[in-house]
Amino acid sequence: MKQFWVDCRPWNKEIATTAIESGADAIVTDKAENVKRLGRITTIAPDGDLKPGTDVAEVAITDKKSENAAAAIRDKKFVIVSTTDWTVIPLENLVAQSDRIIAKVKDEKEADLALTVLERGTAGILLATKDPAVVKAVAKKMKAGTGNVALVPFRVTKITPVGMGDRVCVDTCSMLSDGEGMLMGNTSSAMLLVHAETLENPYVAPRPFRVNAGAVHAYILMPDGKTAYLSDLAIGGSVLVSDAKGKAHSAIIGRTKIERRPLLLVEAESGKDKVSLILQNAETIRLVDENGGAISVVNLKAGDTVMGCVLEGGRHFGMAVKETIREK
Repeated sequence: MKQFWVDCRPWNKEIATTAIESGADAIVTDKAENVKRLGRITTIAPDGDLKPGTDVAEVAITDKKSENAAAAIRDKKFVIVSTTDWTVIPLENLVAQSDRIIAKVKDEKEADLALTVLERGTAGILLATKDPAVVKAVAKKMKAGTGNVALVPFRVTKITPVGMGDRVCVDTCSMLSDGEGMLMGNTSSAMLLVHAETLENPYVAPRPFRVNAGAVHAYILMPDGKTAYLSDLAIGGSVLVSDAKGKAHSAIIGRTKIERRPLLLVEAESGKDKVSLILQNAETIRLVDENGGAISVVNLKAGDTVMGCVLEGGRHFGMAVKETIREK
């Protein structure tokens, strides 16, 4: 997830309060105690959670030499880069060389540029403004999405009941919409989009915050592009939510619920790529079709088209790795 920091130097209580209320990840300040009086949030300050010079570096980009210096910093968690003239910042070079760059920006336009350069963007932004409205606007834009997932249609080839097992429900702190869901797979090479429980059903009330995600061993795609086991998800963490077009955003995990239920195996293919996922065998569990519609697994049949994604297979602690790994 992209970092959203707000600069409160010199101290500005209104900006700090707005930053906290808008969901900023951190505040840069001269005295952390000023921020701590207002709310719980990460502080970057001499007396803060992250300390300038020790955990976070700041570099003013004025020429190629200072650009190279910023890109070369490896011993800090983040590097804040700033300049008086944004037209001379070679953000492409910095992003290509480092995943620690936090770009100092003053408005939405500069934030957009920083977060989208070379498609992946900087690790985050540090917003420096005296206008609370700008803080709210940038925060809203950052919350609106984490980018796009390249979804492809898969043709269902097989649906097989496999017996009893433990499955995971992921309850978020957000109300999800029709057509939205989470991406899961038995392997890390491909995943299917599992629909949220937003639809009316004669048996149970909708749970628009929930995705009945699959068996405990399955992978789930996370907002940072890594994967995690469903069984490892924890309260307060974040998961990736996507619609059928691949428009994605993050949602906070409110809880997970593991229960023993009858399961079935869904297998599908897209060209040479194959995907499989074990889901609960129940009418309220649905996959997503090309139009964003929901297909219950009890009605699913060979030949149906459902949406998913193809990923780089082989993961080590959730990160894609270049080594010989076979998943079946």
